[in-house]
Amino acid sequence: MRMLRVIVSAAVAAVLVSGQALAGMGQPTPWQIGLQDAATPVMENIVWFHNFLLWVITIITLFVLALLVIVIVRFNARKNPVPSRTTHHTLLELAWTLIPVVILVSIAIPSFKLLFFQGTIPNADITIKATGNQWNWTYSYPDAKIEFTSIMLNEEERAKASPPPPRLLGVDNPIYVPVNKVVRVQVIGADVIHSFAVPSFGIKIDAVPGRLNETWFQATREGVYYGQCSELCGKDHAFMPIEVRVVSEQAYAAWLDEAKKKFAVDDRGAPRTVAAADQVR
Repeated sequence: MRMLRVIVSAAVAAVLVSGQALAGMGQPTPWQIGLQDAATPVMENIVWFHNFLLWVITIITLFVLALLVIVIVRFNARKNPVPSRTTHHTLLELAWTLIPVVILVSIAIPSFKLLFFQGTIPNADITIKATGNQWNWTYSYPDAKIEFTSIMLNEEERAKASPPPPRLLGVDNPIYVPVNKVVRVQVIGADVIHSFAVPSFGIKIDAVPGRLNETWFQATREGVYYGQCSELCGKDHAFMPIEVRVVSEQAYAAWLDEAKKKFAVDDRGAPRTVAAADQVR
């Protein structure tokens, strides 16, 4: 009885804590349970599918538990000294064949729809190429002819930022994208396999040397969203974060004008200042 009280108290505490431990928008939260808040249509679908599967798994688990309890209570040797000699039961055999098929089909249909939705990239408003390096990311905007490397802030740099970004997630040069625009992300590795992942966007794709993979997102809410390399890429694997700032179209245009002055490259991908110097020589 005492053990039951402990279990019930723990369950109640977990429920109460869960109300304060929901995942935040764009970054992990202390004592978080569940997925980060969705900021794209893809992630909204992922969250729905996750919750749907949780209900399915819970119902199956409770059903199996009920069957086990019935067997233990009704068919133990003391209450049922003469076991049944039944060898076939047509209705039961049909049920345990058809019910799992129905369950699997009910899971497969939304699963395939989600995979198709993730894999079909709509007409993009912006294209960003992300190159994974040991151990940072290089981003280029081919249409705007800009390229820059994004490196994690150290503790001193992080303390100077206002407000300070989350530890191990803030970078010196974040990605900027406008809200409600379709962004195609092309991903490749420069040296080893990396993985570009932003949980609130529902994207995670490997950056493989010599192979250009791509994914997409459409952020529907302004804010700062964090991700990390999700592949074991070497000793500093934990120190190559991803920071995406979703801003208004006006703010994005202002940032783009400034970025063209600071990060401009020529058609060969070289900084324009270097290209100009080569021409003088």
